[in-house]
Amino acid sequence: METQIREPSHESFRANLPRRHVVSKIWRAVFRVSTVVGIVALILLILNICNRSFGYVAVESPFNLESQSLQGVPLEELPKEELLALLEENVSRGTFRRLDREKPFEQRSQEEVYVLLIAEVGEPKIVKTWTLYESLFQRARVFAQAQEEFPDAELRFRSWINWDFITSQLSSEVEKAGIRTAILGSLWTIAITILVAFPLGVGAAVYLEEYAGDNPINRLIQTNINNLAGVPSIIYGMLGLAIFVRSLAAITSGAAFGANGDTAANGRTILSAGLTLALLVLPLLIINAQESIRAVPNSLRQASYALGATKLQTVLAHVLPNAIPGILTGTILSISRAFGETAPLVVVGAATYITLDPSGPFSRFTTLPIQIYQWTSRPQDEYRHLAGAAILVLLILLLSLNAFAIILRNRYSRRF
Repeated sequence: METQIREPSHESFRANLPRRHVVSKIWRAVFRVSTVVGIVALILLILNICNRSFGYVAVESPFNLESQSLQGVPLEELPKEELLALLEENVSRGTFRRLDREKPFEQRSQEEVYVLLIAEVGEPKIVKTWTLYESLFQRARVFAQAQEEFPDAELRFRSWINWDFITSQLSSEVEKAGIRTAILGSLWTIAITILVAFPLGVGAAVYLEEYAGDNPINRLIQTNINNLAGVPSIIYGMLGLAIFVRSLAAITSGAAFGANGDTAANGRTILSAGLTLALLVLPLLIINAQESIRAVPNSLRQASYALGATKLQTVLAHVLPNAIPGILTGTILSISRAFGETAPLVVVGAATYITLDPSGPFSRFTTLPIQIYQWTSRPQDEYRHLAGAAILVLLILLLSLNAFAIILRNRYSRRF
């Protein structure tokens, strides 16, 4: 018996056709406008960052130490006490205390204090900065302002992002400040996050999709995973503070293993930060991995079972290889979120000022987002330029990690 398909009448079809065309054009316009708005917002963001990362600076020396003399006595012949007084007068209190901690002034000779004075005070200081827009399109006004306000200063075009900025440690002096410690802290933290979250997330997704039955307990687990994906990140920071920093301080500080790390951090270490971020991205990673596994055709599973393969063999040889591209896509999105997080790391105990590079998972730490937050909270314009340069480095690192993950994803996509 043949099934008859009822076709719509030509009159009703023609009557609805103009309205459908109008609705289609409206939605097409909405999608185009949203895309253009997103692109414009991204361009403005990048331009704003670049505007702070380059520009003219006015550089001025406090005074010429080489020709300085007091009461007719050359500077290099002054007593040690007068040299120390000059040093204390021309450096910040923090710098003076740091130099005393490195080697007490009582143990330094007159010659050593003189060399220290030349190194710390004799170097030029940045007294005024201008943005890239001002440097390019208001160049005459910049030169006139510099000549009027700082006649003894030298005007230079400065790229705040340079090799010295990347390889130098944090410093209280803008000219010497760098982000090497923050970069290493971010890489250490993300490495621990990936090593913990990726196998746990994929394993949980495989269990929920391939082994778990449809019962109230598994439905409750699935509901909680979906809800945890929307929890604010600072809540995970509080969870990490309670569990990893306080309850498991002996483990996360390395004291339980006899490690030589910074046990004075009291659990506020890279390991605690990495585990906290792993908890943060774990729900997202599980959900994305589940969707990728669910997208694998059941015909592949049935063909594997027909050839006598076990459940485990089917999952390892057919399901996961075909789901890997989607799983890696979810991993890219999850790690990108973790890389730029600040709130949970502040709660866990990231340092805002640290000059020691991390030597392992039990070290104290700071990260690039924390360093950017610390610089943007300062009132001086110079630190905003440093923050803009650090944001560019953060974006470059993030894009590099994502590019590496995309290369792996494409490789597996071509293989299977």
